[in-house]
Amino acid sequence: MRKLDQIDIDILETLQKEGRLTNVALARQVGLSATPCLERVKSLEAEGIIAGYSAHLSAPRLGLGLTAFIEVLLERTSEETFGKFRAAVLNIPEIQECHMVAGGFDYLLKVRVADMAAYRTFLGEVLGKVPGIRETHSYAVMEEIKDSSAISLGHLRS
Repeated sequence: MRKLDQIDIDILETLQKEGRLTNVALARQVGLSATPCLERVKSLEAEGIIAGYSAHLSAPRLGLGLTAFIEVLLERTSEETFGKFRAAVLNIPEIQECHMVAGGFDYLLKVRVADMAAYRTFLGEVLGKVPGIRETHSYAVMEEIKDSSAISLGHLRS
């Protein structure tokens, strides 16, 4: 990765807060004219530093009021088992995040569903059919304190 300068960092921080800014408004906020600002944004996109743009939706307002985290322990830790698990998880829309972790279990999932009844159905009829799972442990979220996809850029400042 190339070294990002202060303007690149300002562009990234601004777009994380307000991804719908026009190029002219973004340029004004970071102290550039429109053309050089657009060139920088396109460069950051081409390098994969800006991976995409999206809208942050309210899960509760869309009827998905229950968030749960699930520890998954696989029957065996083989590349074949990992591959089958990955392929299955990618096709389950209720799973928002899936992370392979080191420690006492193999994967950590973040799941959003309507309520506890829907969660019970999800466990039995969806996750229960994923090949290779030996054991799961569930943690229902009682209160969401922070929900952010923003990446801290403080370590990039000189």
